[in-house]
Amino acid sequence: MKIGDAAQELGVPTHVLRHWDDVGVVVPARVPSGHRDYSEEHMYRLRVVRACQAVGISLADIRLILHRDEPGRTVIIEAQLARIRAQQAQLEGAERFLVHVVSCTHDLLTRCPHCSEYSTASRAST
Repeated sequence: MKIGDAAQELGVPTHVLRHWDDVGVVVPARVPSGHRDYSEEHMYRLRVVRACQAVGISLADIRLILHRDEPGRTVIIEAQLARIRAQQAQLEGAERFLVHVVSCTHDLLTRCPHCSEYSTASRAST
């Protein structure tokens, strides 16, 4: 598959695929004329790259985790999981705060012990 077709199927500009090739993330075969030729396997890899990016993994780390035998792969994945879990905890706290604020009966949020508790906790986590 030509680079333009691959880019269209993935919904990315062609320069993105060229960059991923240049940095060694997904390196397609070349036809005799030198043009990139993306196989179905390359397309699967490209979709995995997009999925990894969607969960916040950098290209440098994606290049390392694509291959199961790569040293440090598990450390990279576990670190990303830890970041995601920390974000989840922060978002859950924010949700509890906002749910409370909707029904808070205090005329000022600063007079509410629950609101003040959240503001103190969120300041400590930043």
